[in-house]
Amino acid sequence: MAASRINEESRDFYRTPAVRKPSCTELADIARSCGLNMKEDELKEYREVIGESLRQFDELEELVESQIPVKYPRTPGHPPKPEDNPYNAWCWRCDIKGSSSGKLAGKTVAIKDNIPIAGVPLRNGSRVYHGYTPDYDATVVTRILDAGGHIIGKATCEDSCLSGTSFTSMAGPVPNPYDKTRISGGSSSGSAVAVATGAVDMALGTDQGGSIRTPASACGVVGLKPTWGLVPYTGIPSIDVSIDHVGPITKTVYDCALLLEVLAGYDNGLDPRQPRDLVTHEYTKQLMTNLTGIKIGILREGFAGSSSEKDIDDIVLKAANRLTEVGAVMEEVSIPMHKFGNTLWETIFCLGVKQSMTDVISYGHKGYYPTSYIDAMYSAFTARMDDTCIEAKELLLRGEHVRRQCGGRFYAKCQNLARALKHKYDEVLQTYDCIVMPTLPGKPKQMPNKCSSIKEHLTAMQTLHTNPKVANLTGHPAITINAGFCDGLPVGMMLVGKHFDEESILKVAYAYEQLNQRKE
Repeated sequence: MAASRINEESRDFYRTPAVRKPSCTELADIARSCGLNMKEDELKEYREVIGESLRQFDELEELVESQIPVKYPRTPGHPPKPEDNPYNAWCWRCDIKGSSSGKLAGKTVAIKDNIPIAGVPLRNGSRVYHGYTPDYDATVVTRILDAGGHIIGKATCEDSCLSGTSFTSMAGPVPNPYDKTRISGGSSSGSAVAVATGAVDMALGTDQGGSIRTPASACGVVGLKPTWGLVPYTGIPSIDVSIDHVGPITKTVYDCALLLEVLAGYDNGLDPRQPRDLVTHEYTKQLMTNLTGIKIGILREGFAGSSSEKDIDDIVLKAANRLTEVGAVMEEVSIPMHKFGNTLWETIFCLGVKQSMTDVISYGHKGYYPTSYIDAMYSAFTARMDDTCIEAKELLLRGEHVRRQCGGRFYAKCQNLARALKHKYDEVLQTYDCIVMPTLPGKPKQMPNKCSSIKEHLTAMQTLHTNPKVANLTGHPAITINAGFCDGLPVGMMLVGKHFDEESILKVAYAYEQLNQRKE
C-alpha cells in the first residue's frame, strides 16, 4: 500500500494532541497572569473555542521543516582527559575532518561550547544544558569544514555565556596561561586559552559584550568581533539579536584574516542580522606594513576611566604611537557618549538574557529557528531553572523586576540611545580609518575564593569594561591585539573600524604585529 494511503487512513486513528486542551483552572491562572478577570462560565466558553483552535498544531506536527544540512561524518567524541587539559580549556574532544582541501587545510580548530555541532553534546558551560545534543551544525561550523578545517573539540565557555570572567563554567575554572591564579577572561575563555597555549591553531568565540576580545586580550592573542551581521549567527543560541556576534580567536593577525574569509558572507536569509547586499573580501590580501595615509583616532574617553590602571593606559598609548613609524597619523578624538556605554549595554543585556532564558526564542524575524534547541531548552529551563548559575539568577530577578515595574521602556530607550552612540562613532570614522583604546582597563583579576558569598561572587564577576561593550551596541568591527605586558600579564590594544571595513583594522593590527616582531 502506498505511504500516502497509509497516512490518509491513519488520520482516523487516535493521536496524542500536540498541544493539550487546557483545563478551566489552567485558563484561570493564565487569565490572572494576563490581567484578565473572568467568571467561570466565561472560562468554559473560551476553553471550548481554544480547544478547537488547538487542532491546527496537530496538523503542524505532521509538516516537515527544512534543516541546516550536516555534511561531514563524525562521532560523538568524549570528555577530555585531565592530563591532556591542564588549563581546562577543553570541555569536550571530538575529531571532525572537513574537506580535503581549502583555505583551512591543515588547521586545527576549537569551537566554543555554545555553538552547535550535530551529534556532539552542547553544554554552554551550564548544568541546565546537560543532555542536549544538537541535530544540526551552525553555519559557521559548516563553513570551517567546507574550507578544510579540522575540528578537534569544544572549548570551555562561561555558564550560559553570561560572564566576562573564567570561573563560572560547570566544567570548572579556566586559569590564565600567564598566571594560573588569575582569570583568563570570558565568556570565550577556553577558546582563547586553547589558542594561547598552542593546543589549537584557531578557535571560534561569540561576543555579546566583549566575550571574544576580553579573553583574547587577557591571554595575549588576537580576537576579532566582526561587524554585526558580517558573519552569520545562524543556529547559535541568541542572548539578544541586537548584540550577537561570532568571530575568530587566533595566534596571528594573518590567521584571523584567513578565518574571517571563511566565516564571512550572506547566509541566504537564514540570519536576520545580515543585509542582502553583503559584500566580503579576501582579507589576507589587504594586509600590509605600510600605513601611509591611514589616520587613527586615539579615543580620549577610552583611557583614564574610573576602573583604568595608568600603567595599562601608558602601554597602549606607547604601542599606538609606534604606528607612526610605519606612516600612520595619530590624533586624539573624543566621543563623550562613549562613557555611557556600560549603562546602555547592561540594560539591554539584562533584559535580553531574561527573555532568552524564559522564552528561549527571539520572536519576530524571518531567519532560521533551531526548533530542537528551542524545544529542549524550554523543557530544561522549565524543569531545572534552579541549576542556573548565580549570574543567571541575578539577571533573571533583576530583569523581571524591571519588566514588572517599567515594561520594556528602558530596553527601548537604551536601544534608541545605542543608535545615537553608533552615529557618534560614525561621525568620527568619517575622518579616521580606525579608533584605538585599551581593550581592558586593567590586568586580569585574581580568581575568587571558592567560599565566596553570592555578593562576593557577583562582585568578582563584574567587568565594568565599557570599551569592548560599546562595539556590541554600535555593531562596529573591533579587534584586540597584544600591546605588551604589565607585571608579566598581557595587555590588549583594541582597534574599532567602520561598518564592514574589517580590512582597515586588520591592516593596522597586522602592521603593529610586524613592528613588534621586528623589535624582537
